[in-house]
Amino acid sequence: MEAKDIMKTRIDLMHVTPGIIQAMLGLERQVRRARFDHKLIDLVRMRASQINGCAYCLDMHSKDARANGETEQRLYGLHAWRETPYYSARERAALEWTEELTLVAETGVPDDVYERVREQFSEDELAHLSLAIVAINGWNRLNIAARTVPGDYVAGSLANLDPVAVER
Repeated sequence: MEAKDIMKTRIDLMHVTPGIIQAMLGLERQVRRARFDHKLIDLVRMRASQINGCAYCLDMHSKDARANGETEQRLYGLHAWRETPYYSARERAALEWTEELTLVAETGVPDDVYERVREQFSEDELAHLSLAIVAINGWNRLNIAARTVPGDYVAGSLANLDPVAVER
């Protein structure tokens, strides 16, 4: 059995459900208002997608991150970010917050984590970072449910849809 026969798209989200895509893009527009560094948002998207096992989102966001100047070393080390020197204190806080919110049923987002993250982000930034994490978790779940097949995405090709990518 060929790899292409193993995974087939169930639902073409872009064409069958454009209202859902537009609703998700509304979340992205709100995130954009925080004006986060694009590398930080790329890391957040990648880390949540790793945790959730969304192959399509990993393919998309790794390509976008590389096109936006992210290093291979930092992308390769992302799964073990605590054990590497590659990430700033602010990025580490964002990654920790990403893990806590993505795994909220397991973690409950403890106060000590919140306090560490608040040292790096204002309340407004933290609210927007939380929304960015909600958004990527939503994208992950939609793409996993739809079985969106990874591999064909070209970096920047959704720039006209993704309001965060538009400003890169």
